[in-house]
Amino acid sequence: MFTGIITGVGRIAAVHDLGSSSSHGKRLSIAAPDGYLDDVGLGDSIALNGACMTVTSLDLPGKQFTIDISAESLDKTAGLSEEAAQINLEKALRAHDRLGGHIVSGHVDGIGIVTRFAPVGESWELRVLAPPALARFLAYKGSITVNGVSLTVNSVTDQADGSEISINLIPHTVENTALGSLKNGSRVNLEIDTVARYVERMLQAGAIPTPQKDKAP
Repeated sequence: MFTGIITGVGRIAAVHDLGSSSSHGKRLSIAAPDGYLDDVGLGDSIALNGACMTVTSLDLPGKQFTIDISAESLDKTAGLSEEAAQINLEKALRAHDRLGGHIVSGHVDGIGIVTRFAPVGESWELRVLAPPALARFLAYKGSITVNGVSLTVNSVTDQADGSEISINLIPHTVENTALGSLKNGSRVNLEIDTVARYVERMLQAGAIPTPQKDKAP
């Protein structure tokens, strides 16, 4: 479990194939900031651009760790196989940590496309076109995770090819995450709000008639 508050920006140092066919995944070596891995052990979970991954090896002198990512995960996420790319890092939430963002599972629900990323006053406006399947989970002032960052939706515009959301990024967010490297056309990982997911399920279940028990004559 995560919060969407980025704790470090890493870099994909190397990408290695785990096999020779498209059904094989890849092994990524991630360069982390100084001291970032001091409390990390083998098997720990770290979210990479919002996707929960397992640490498979540690090279503390080299400040690097590796993760293995399956072909299925590569197909369902963005930006996790581009060597030298910057990447948002978040360690798994501990019971005594502050919940500074919102509840994030680290499971990517869809890939969005950046349609605008430009300065507005002292801040930046980020617009992302989300796929149609996620449209019903997006709401004004609701939460959304973009490449692992917990953000607030400022507006939602439904379109034939999906829903475009507008988000305001303060300078601190741009400077301390990898979102500052986005540009028009960039593909980003999206995770919907957990509460919205359960509300959707409850509405679906409520539409199914409940069997009535036979009443005694």
